[in-house]
Amino acid sequence: MTEKQPVCWWVYMIECANGHLYTGCTNDVKRRFKEHQANGAKTAKFLRGKGPLQLVYRESVGSQGDALRREIAIKKMTRTKKLELSANCLF
Repeated sequence: MTEKQPVCWWVYMIECANGHLYTGCTNDVKRRFKEHQANGAKTAKFLRGKGPLQLVYRESVGSQGDALRREIAIKKMTRTKKLELSANCLF
């Protein structure tokens, strides 16, 4: 029997064409961003029709619970703090 590798969870921010910021969490940032860009059924309602989208921040946080807590903390930040956070993010 093989052991499963622990899944790494991420928190990310996307900037819409109108400047609004969307924060979410996932275990695969690349896949999730493509889903958002596709404007399909798996796109967050907040992002539908607001493209082009730009991934401006991502942070590896470990477990799903950690990711959800970090997502909530980021959503409570002011826009200025979110922009500072994304400015310090290196891809």
